[in-house]
Amino acid sequence: MSKPVLTIGNKNYSSWSLRPWIALRAAEIDFEEKLIKLFDENWAETKAQLPSGTVPILEHDGVVIWETMAILEYIAETWPEAKLWPDDKKARAVARAVSNEMHASFTAVRSNMPMNIRGDFPGRGRGAGEDAAKVERDIQRIEHIWTACRETYGQVGDFLFGAFSNADAMFAPVVSRFTTYGVEVNLTAQAYMDAIQSHPAMVEWSDAGRAEPWIIKEDEIDFVEGV
Repeated sequence: MSKPVLTIGNKNYSSWSLRPWIALRAAEIDFEEKLIKLFDENWAETKAQLPSGTVPILEHDGVVIWETMAILEYIAETWPEAKLWPDDKKARAVARAVSNEMHASFTAVRSNMPMNIRGDFPGRGRGAGEDAAKVERDIQRIEHIWTACRETYGQVGDFLFGAFSNADAMFAPVVSRFTTYGVEVNLTAQAYMDAIQSHPAMVEWSDAGRAEPWIIKEDEIDFVEGV
């Protein structure tokens, strides 16, 4: 079996890249990383060479996968010993449900709180008017998911379903966002955030993101808020 190759974007900003990267790292799967700079002066040329014009992309044994949930499913199937989905059938179904909800939802949080690991913007990223209400609903739903999963399935371990899983990979960028924008959550959800932030793979990614010199103006909060 060949070594997988994961193409990602800037670690400071690319939330979708973080998801399969942290899953591979947490599972201790050896892989090659290819980082491309998003939205730089060569972006049009770079984008044209990507299957869907986006990252991440996983290449392995002649297969090219360009969609995050599909990558996570592929990793779980190819390396079953990593146990990136819970063993219990009911827990596994819920883990897939919350992962897919994360994939398809929470657009208000994602739009108003772009991932920015270098940033420290407590109280900002909340939107205005009707948009602010949507952001608050997203925050409350995410907090509910974290709390319910931890209380129902996560007693043995620090993560949503006990051991680190693909569900945690999907929510890791949200933990980063909530940290950057100082979102206050209940004690159970905060303990979960602390567990994600202290995971060695998350520490490695975050340290690398903070060290990057590149700036994407569109992902800086002053641009998002029109300041």
